[in-house]
Amino acid sequence: MSVIEVGFIIQRPPYKSETSTLGVTHAISYQVVDMLLEEGQGVTPKVCFIGEGVLNCISGQKAMENYGVTSIESHIKNALLVDLDLYVCKEDLERFGISEDRLIDAEDMGADKKLQVVPFSEIQKILNNSKHLLVF
Repeated sequence: MSVIEVGFIIQRPPYKSETSTLGVTHAISYQVVDMLLEEGQGVTPKVCFIGEGVLNCISGQKAMENYGVTSIESHIKNALLVDLDLYVCKEDLERFGISEDRLIDAEDMGADKKLQVVPFSEIQKILNNSKHLLVF
């Protein structure tokens, strides 16, 4: 089976623009790519939140109330629900003082997947193994 990994780097904060939301939307859309491929081919999106991008992963943000934009929380929950691999940089969480218990969880929607908090060295391996990189 020929599987192509596509890396999504989300490094922008969730405020004042929808760049991060677009990144997650694009990753979710790869679920339908399999319909267009030949037997034995596949695409695996891997979404990595780094730098200020880890701020997207905090649960309970009030984006509409504070900034007038929809929250990325529902997008991240939907991505987990369709079994996408979402990675959050451990060092950046620590730098911002964000504990893992503050991160988005989609158990309430029935998702089996969770955000995976990993060191940057693990994210670097994921990105090195990706055939294509998309930066948001």
